[in-house]
Amino acid sequence: MNTEALKTTPLAPESAAVAPCAYSIGRRLSLLLAIQTVIGLGVLLAFIYGATSMIFTAKHEEELRSYTAVLVDVVREADAKGGEAEVKAKLAWLAERRPGTFVQMKHADGSELYRDTTPSFDMATSVSRAMPFSVDTGNGTLQGTLTLDCSQDAKTARRMAVLLVAAVLAGAALVGWGTFWRVRCSLRPLIDLAAQTKAIDARRLGQRLTLAKPVEELQPLIDQFNGLMQRVERTYVQLEGFNADVAHELRTPLTNLIGQTEVALSRERTVGELEDTLHSNLEELHRMAAIVNDMLFLAQADRGVKARRGAAVSLAQLVQQVVEFHEAPMEERGLRVNIDGDTTLSVDEPLVKRALSNLLGNAIRYADEGSTLSVRIAREAGDSVRLWVENTGPTIEAEHLPRLFDRFFRADVSRCEVEKPHHGLGLSIVAAIARMHDGFPAAESGGGTTRVGFSLHSA
Repeated sequence: MNTEALKTTPLAPESAAVAPCAYSIGRRLSLLLAIQTVIGLGVLLAFIYGATSMIFTAKHEEELRSYTAVLVDVVREADAKGGEAEVKAKLAWLAERRPGTFVQMKHADGSELYRDTTPSFDMATSVSRAMPFSVDTGNGTLQGTLTLDCSQDAKTARRMAVLLVAAVLAGAALVGWGTFWRVRCSLRPLIDLAAQTKAIDARRLGQRLTLAKPVEELQPLIDQFNGLMQRVERTYVQLEGFNADVAHELRTPLTNLIGQTEVALSRERTVGELEDTLHSNLEELHRMAAIVNDMLFLAQADRGVKARRGAAVSLAQLVQQVVEFHEAPMEERGLRVNIDGDTTLSVDEPLVKRALSNLLGNAIRYADEGSTLSVRIAREAGDSVRLWVENTGPTIEAEHLPRLFDRFFRADVSRCEVEKPHHGLGLSIVAAIARMHDGFPAAESGGGTTRVGFSLHSA
């Protein structure tokens, strides 16, 4: 065995995915309608051909009956006048005047009385029909056979069959070609939409699909696609802004780290000075780690991760635990907290605490000194619960409220704390935690009072 060949020969996958072959709607519809036309016209024209054949058969039967009646009368009259000789003469005389027929007469014992000498048609190859008849004479009963030449009618029927088959094929070809042409004309809007879709790229996300003449069947597809493109454009813009904000937020601590390190290396430093530099750098690294961790959490939330709910707990107790965590910054600013309402709900406790901590920290940061913060818990219609954190302080402009939960958004950059800077992801995390509990965030501000909160739904 050549082991080297085994090492170098790539193995084919066990089940290679084979893309299905594309087909043409126009050709498929044309073929199906052509087949349908062949079947429909074939059945109809077969019925016409059958009816025509029945008419020919009835015509032949009528001719045979009428002529046999004439032969019976002639044979009886001739036998009465002159016997068998007269009968032979009359039958010979009739044979000359009725081409396309052949008459044969026999006695009752089977002996031949009369037979046309020269038939006007080839009885072996021609299409013919025969009818027996009998005549009572003075010498006994005569048995006769009348054969009628049907070749002309058979030839007409064959020509008619060829004509009908040609009509079926021509009709199917005409319907198929007409269908293909009409389908191509009808699919022109789809071709236009495909061309418009092909022209959309990252530089033209604002382009939307339109048709000069609206098509009822295509309009829902166009609306859905345009809605999708609107969401994609919005997401793309947010992603670009998010990337820019992340770069901006990470650039500041990185610049501080580089600057402090360069200063520390510019000359000899004492151990204490180096420790101070390392402590400062560690703070910046912690800040960067917090930004990265928050971004990873938001990325998971954007992928649709749901909260891990536990047993039902008292939301007021969760709020109290978060308030105790923030006692120190509250005492520095002389703030108090009032918890209004309570209910039990199955939630992800760590996530809800994190959201409440972000809301409370945001309220502490912007509340007037010596004021009272209010945390309100209210059960709404159904199984929904709303949590609000209310503070008195500067009013947020109405145009800023819709963007309050955007990542890295700050309504007023000048109000950011220099001593304890925050990177602008707190309320975005609140919104993500609300979505993970099938809820949504909300914010109101007016008259010196700002309320920011979120809703939670039971599992």
